[in-house]
Amino acid sequence: MSRVAPSPDLLTGLIVEACDRRMEEDFARRWGGPVAGVDEVGRGPLAGPVVTAAVILTDAPLPEGLTDSKQLKPSTREQMFEAICRDHIVAVASASAARIDAMNILAANLWAMDRAVRSLAEQPVGVLVDGRDVPTALTGAGYRGAAIVKGDARVAAIAAASIVAKVMRDRMMELHAAEFPGYGFETNVGYGSARHLKALAELGPTPIHRRSFRPVSECIEARAGGRQP
Repeated sequence: MSRVAPSPDLLTGLIVEACDRRMEEDFARRWGGPVAGVDEVGRGPLAGPVVTAAVILTDAPLPEGLTDSKQLKPSTREQMFEAICRDHIVAVASASAARIDAMNILAANLWAMDRAVRSLAEQPVGVLVDGRDVPTALTGAGYRGAAIVKGDARVAAIAAASIVAKVMRDRMMELHAAEFPGYGFETNVGYGSARHLKALAELGPTPIHRRSFRPVSECIEARAGGRQP
């Protein structure tokens, strides 16, 4: 990775590393074809979907300062999102709260990753996935795969996928905020903030709440028993 000077639009106080293409280019040479970077956003929230993105980088320039979406301010993420979707090959998939409850969060996340990769307009020969797990549905279908810990801060295609997934999920939660007012989804994006937990206790869960997650299941049990959560 090459070090870049922090942009004024990056989060204050962070040393930002710009990702490059070296790792994915190495895998592409070894595997004999294009690779996709894959990442997800939304494993931890109490409400809303988990959203995954798959990105194959073209020969177009990368957005300057491309890195893990969590290290970027919203305005920077939005600008990079537009550039990535315009210049590169992108697909997005999500798993709903109901699917998360039915499958568990890890399985639902891997299911959505599989769908995102298979939805790409150009199919890769392999995938580089942020974290520790590669969807077995992909490797079983003949895709090569490698899991890369902190890949969203090391591999350009994974960083791009993290940005796409983050922006798409934030936009989805803004729509849910209008649909289900009072929970603060526009700011907490489904995480268990104080405002969210208070609304959950007072208003109860919405259809987008993950009933298998403890604070939500406890709220449901308390309300069923006529108790204050």
